[in-house]
Order: sequence, then structure tokens, then C-alpha cells
Amino acid sequence: MSQITRELVVAAALDLLDEVGLDQVSTRVLAQRLGIKQPSLYWHFHNKDELLAAMAAAAMAPHARFGLPNRSDDWRQWFMDNYLSFRQTLLLRRDGARLHAGSRPVGEGLERTTAKVDFLVGCGLSRRLVEMAMLAASRFTVGSVLEQQAEQTTPPTSQRPGSEIDHDEAFRAGIGLIVAGLAQENDHIKR
Repeated sequence: MSQITRELVVAAALDLLDEVGLDQVSTRVLAQRLGIKQPSLYWHFHNKDELLAAMAAAAMAPHARFGLPNRSDDWRQWFMDNYLSFRQTLLLRRDGARLHAGSRPVGEGLERTTAKVDFLVGCGLSRRLVEMAMLAASRFTVGSVLEQQAEQTTPPTSQRPGSEIDHDEAFRAGIGLIVAGLAQENDHIKR
């Protein structure tokens, strides 16, 4: 294979993730897939954790295309739409929630997060409440996708409770509760 780039390694690793799942992603299998020796991967990534972080960041690219808020946006609707986009992005990849769990925004991702917080604060919300609501919504999103993806890989049984859950409806309801709680708590602080 010709020139191996960092981007090519990440793309191949994400393809491998979709095929075999997070537990089966290994640098050995990835190197074989790329037609290189395993130590060559360490030219681009010092260890598997660094590779997984790059994979998680790349997997978020579809969500990054969800626009940053405009001053004219209704913050409640924007908040809902932002986390719907985040959820859809996590669902695009096998084990997307597991891959993303524990990652932190860096670089452009951190700049986007800061812009989102600033937008909500500019709408009159308390910075501390915004930060806590975004953290809660992010964790709720990852957790709900984790449950949905686990259900997809678990053989169905008639005795499994909760298998009749409409994941879209449940997610929308949960994010709606976070939005309502944020609005109510913010109103309480302003009194």
C-alpha cells in the first residue's frame, strides 16, 4: 500500500470498528488490514488509547456539521436539535457510544462547545446551569445510545423487559425534561 497517513489509519480503524465492534479492534488486525507491520502504526499513534481518541473525534464529524447556534435561534429548540444530532451521530457507528464515552472535546470540538455554552448564556441562562445541563444531556445521550446499541447486539428474548421501548420517543422525552428543568431552574435563580 502506498503512503499511510494518520487519516487513512483512522478511516481504516473506523471501518474495522463497524465490522467487528470495539472489543475486537486491535492494532495487529488494523496493521494487517493496511498491509503494514504493527510498529508502523506507532509512527502515527503512540498507543491504542491515542488511536481510539482520534477515532472518537473522527466519528463525531457528522455532528460537527450540525450548525452552531445563531442569536435568533430559540434556545430550547436548538438544545433539543443539538442533542438529537449528537445521538444520530453516535448511532452511525457500531459501538459509537462506547467509543465516545470518556472522550473530551479538544481543538475545534472544544471551540464548538464553548460557542454553544456562550450562546445559551447569551440567551439569559446561568453559565453554571448551562454547563451542568450540557453535561447531563451529553451523558444521557451517550447512555441512551449505549443501551440502544447493546439491545441491538443482544439476542431477543420474550422475557427481556424493556424490549418494546421506542428509543426515539424515550430520547426526545428525556431531552425535553432536561430542557424544561434548565428553564425552570434558571427562572428560579432569577427570582
